[in-house]
Amino acid sequence: MVVLRIRNAHKRKYALISLFIVGIIMYRYLGMPAGGRKMSRKVGLSANSTQFTLDGEPFCILGGSVHYFRVPRAYWRDRLMKMKACGLNTLTTFVPWSLHQPERGVFNFHTQLDLEAYINLAAELGLWVILRPGPYISSELDLGGLPSWLLRDSSIRLRTTHPGFVEGVNIFFDKLIPKVVPLQFKKGGPIIAVQVENEYGSHAKDEGYMNFIKEALQSRGISELLFTSDNHNTLKSGGVDGAIRSVKLQKLNRRDIQDLTALQPNSPTMVMDYWTGWYDVWGELHHVLPPEDMVSTVREILRRGISVNLYMFHGGSSFGFMSGALAHPSYRALVPSYDYDAPLSEDGEYTPKYHLLRDLLSRYNKGESFPDMPALHYRESYEPAIMYQHLSLWDALSFTEGPFKSPVPVSMENLPVNNKNGQSYGYTLYETTITRGGLLKSGDNVRDRALVFVDRSYIGLFKRKSLELAVPDGKGRRTLSLLVENCGRVHQGKDLDKQHKGLVGDILLNNIPLRDFIIYSLDMKPSFIDSLYQAPWKTLPENPSFPGFFMGRLFAYGYPSDTFVKLPGWEKGVVFINGLNLGRYWSIGPQQALYLPGPFLNSGINQVVLFEEQEGDYKVHFEDTPDLGMAADIQ
Repeated sequence: MVVLRIRNAHKRKYALISLFIVGIIMYRYLGMPAGGRKMSRKVGLSANSTQFTLDGEPFCILGGSVHYFRVPRAYWRDRLMKMKACGLNTLTTFVPWSLHQPERGVFNFHTQLDLEAYINLAAELGLWVILRPGPYISSELDLGGLPSWLLRDSSIRLRTTHPGFVEGVNIFFDKLIPKVVPLQFKKGGPIIAVQVENEYGSHAKDEGYMNFIKEALQSRGISELLFTSDNHNTLKSGGVDGAIRSVKLQKLNRRDIQDLTALQPNSPTMVMDYWTGWYDVWGELHHVLPPEDMVSTVREILRRGISVNLYMFHGGSSFGFMSGALAHPSYRALVPSYDYDAPLSEDGEYTPKYHLLRDLLSRYNKGESFPDMPALHYRESYEPAIMYQHLSLWDALSFTEGPFKSPVPVSMENLPVNNKNGQSYGYTLYETTITRGGLLKSGDNVRDRALVFVDRSYIGLFKRKSLELAVPDGKGRRTLSLLVENCGRVHQGKDLDKQHKGLVGDILLNNIPLRDFIIYSLDMKPSFIDSLYQAPWKTLPENPSFPGFFMGRLFAYGYPSDTFVKLPGWEKGVVFINGLNLGRYWSIGPQQALYLPGPFLNSGINQVVLFEEQEGDYKVHFEDTPDLGMAADIQ
């Protein structure tokens, strides 16, 4: 009898476990909505009247943007659970071509870029997905998320049906789209809609382009509802037949909605990007949108029965050299933080916007109970890292790929590096021989910033508005060096084809073009930083040379926590933690601290390497509070 009871108990245990697993599968793939009605999955998101329907039932999209490539994978679940707890029902994300295909024929859909895992996680947590696969996405990324190797074709016209661009898109979509087709709503997945390109109305160079992108998606198996998304004044030129137009805005003007309704009078209205804040650029202030302004606009959008996506719900970070730049009215590069003044902060903290939004959506959903708000991650101040070793830039050159000789300057993209895909990011060093001093003119051919040296002694700086520099007289043959930084390619506008970096034309000395260059590619990839551990580092001298690399150690005991890297006394450069490029720093601000997620740290010793251009301290600080700089309300 005892044995029988034990066996029965085991049977009940296994039966309960089996029911639990079946329940999860039913919830995840058969889509049991809040009301408990089983979905047939025969009809997806539809826009056949003035209200969206999903599986034949009225549906209001309450979306939020969270980009998997801007959030450490270890925190994906945390951020999406916080989204669910806020009352949103739909996740939207862009897909960055540049990150998924860093070189021709090389694709990365693993670890941090595992898009399928991210979409499946959304399904597990009960979130629908609107996918925005581009190929151009903007998203304040370098070149709007397009890979820079496209620019090796001097005739290329990006975002058109130019054969070179069409070929690139087709190859990328051949890899990307089959991964997401099984995750569509009618196949049991969470993807209820797909966006065709992004804000093409502001570009609109090719009438056949949007149709090409639409067919590129559909011919590979995309069968859910299609959207386009544009600013109100470019809605007409950005649309394509067979896709629902949606609008981007921050202030709800009656005219914007009227323009959209006039274009598609019998369709529901969608604000695909309600901007919850804004991005920041170096040398300006940190942009914020008052919480009351945000929630009042969202309240009015919902009152009118309009579907909405919050861009961003959680911005995250543009780690490494991911950030883009603005071209007008002048060139300005973006900071690495993509906090965006969003409801969830860069490091996943709840903000006043989050609490106001959750309260609003709770009332909008007529008291429907939301999941509990997940606990916040612990933030920690660590002991400063003392920089105890130094490596001059000149001693690091032997660890680069190359060098390369050229009679004339060659742009980053056209260098024969990275399997002949060119250099995407970082710095490039150009060296030539001069025999006299005089006036050096850049001719506005420096993209974007160059430190200039004679025999490795710093003499001045070229940047976009600084076009002339005096070279001191000297005897004999001397080496002139220009260390050129790509500060970020422009991410929007009609000049995307012109985003070559490095030296893009002649540099003149006394009006004579310089010739016969030796060129070093310093893309600062993890493999390069790792190789530097074999370099001839020296104990940090009292007066180290610049530019240079500085090495120290951060000790994190137990399970590492989030922290913020602060660099008082340092001027401009890049931070690497355990070989990973965290991002740029620059004393001009506004951003004064770089977010360092706990999952990027090891328990115990962590290597801290700084590449500093001009001026340094002997230590790096790690504090438990962010510093995005002095704030100013968005105008």
